Amino acid sequence: MGQGSSGLRRLAHEIAKFGAVGALGTVVNFGVSNLLWHLTSLQAVRANVIATVVAIGVNYLGFRYFTYRDRDKSARTKELTLFLAFSLVGLVIENGVLYAAIYGFGWDSSLQRNIFKVVGIGLGTLFRFWSYRTWVFRALPAREAVADAESFLEETGPGTVTEPDIGRPKAKQWVG
Repeated sequence: MGQGSSGLRRLAHEIAKFGAVGALGTVVNFGVSNLLWHLTSLQAVRANVIATVVAIGVNYLGFRYFTYRDRDKSARTKELTLFLAFSLVGLVIENGVLYAAIYGFGWDSSLQRNIFKVVGIGLGTLFRFWSYRTWVFRALPAREAVADAESFLEETGPGTVTEPDIGRPKAKQWVG
């Protein structure tokens, strides 16, 4: 197994956890928006903004305490500020799509709203995944170093012993 495959496994694991939290946030988002659309007289986009804000709160808790629980926790104020800033951009993306569908094209049935909500959430999720993992929930340098060391050990195999380099070249010895 190469170093790249270890990195791909970690990324796949991260995407799965991000997706699980995102799925919960999506259920909350759809539930709140549909309740507000059907039980209140709020305009569709305003109701959707409220639903998105509720989902952002649920998502932060899930990302901080599940998906990225092993990430740097030393600067929570900065983390939360960045999370809210990037979430706001995601909110604009999601609700911009819904706004364009309703007010630009007149697609305002319940089914059409939900279809364009899916499109908006999808586009917003791509942005959020990139921004959260890159800027908000940054990996600790030591964790990446340990992962690199583990993948190196996987490459060398179980019977390989290497001696530390103390200024002179040493050959690998096979223990058998």
